[in-house]
Amino acid sequence: MTNTVLTETATSRFVQTKKWRLHLNEAGEGHPLVLLHGGGPGASGWSNYSRNFAFFAERYRVLAVDMPGWGKSDTAVPGDRDHTEALGLLLDELEIDQAALVGNSLGGQTAIRYAARNSDRVSHLIPMGAPAPGVNVLSPASHQTEGIRALVHAYQDPTPASFQALVAALTSDPELAADEDLARQRSEAALSRPDHVANFLSAAPTGEVNGPPGAYPAVVPALATLTVPTLVVHGRDDKAVHFENALRLLAMIPDSRLYLFNRCGHWTQMEYAEEFNRVVHEFISATGQH
Repeated sequence: MTNTVLTETATSRFVQTKKWRLHLNEAGEGHPLVLLHGGGPGASGWSNYSRNFAFFAERYRVLAVDMPGWGKSDTAVPGDRDHTEALGLLLDELEIDQAALVGNSLGGQTAIRYAARNSDRVSHLIPMGAPAPGVNVLSPASHQTEGIRALVHAYQDPTPASFQALVAALTSDPELAADEDLARQRSEAALSRPDHVANFLSAAPTGEVNGPPGAYPAVVPALATLTVPTLVVHGRDDKAVHFENALRLLAMIPDSRLYLFNRCGHWTQMEYAEEFNRVVHEFISATGQH
């Protein structure tokens, strides 16, 4: 336990992997817990998990990572944007044999892909607001949802007004949806890295934002035999990735359970930070380490 104030600056560090120079925020001791952010413009490990970082740092060695093409990390160009590769290279460089993975949205997809191919290196899998392989039946295709349309628009026009609309589309809490500071911070972060924005917009049409096209659907057979304890977390009112994705993941992964937040949008870790922190910690504690 620590009384140290864990600011973004105090926990910031860079790691040079064999391919990318990656930024992360790191603190704490114990079992490694890796936090993977979503794919929105201006996103980073800290911006996604600032409300969770200190809690987890008291209990784990927590690492909130900026993936290539986001935050302070190197950018990632179309044709070379594989987040599972980046995650593996980072764990190798830090000599982490096994870690628990928490991933929001695109980060959840990264965590699922990595666990499907490297189950021995994942002690716990916790996708949150993550898309699932397969076809939506109860909701629009993922790229056509209200939240994803707002996200793409914010990439195309990264102004505070666009981000205000994006935050409103991704949250259920009226107070958070109206948070002008949050929208401004995300806008400033996106505008500070025009290379990230340009490369995302170039990669999006081919479906290679997270990795090679077709890489995610290809993991379905591996998920059927996955033995990593899995906690699927989702918001009931998620307008970006409908909760039917969570139900599909629950059906695909044998050793999985679902925690569904009512009156909650795409960012459960922000809208219900205290409950999210407690649930994740209790899940990891109850299921132990491999």
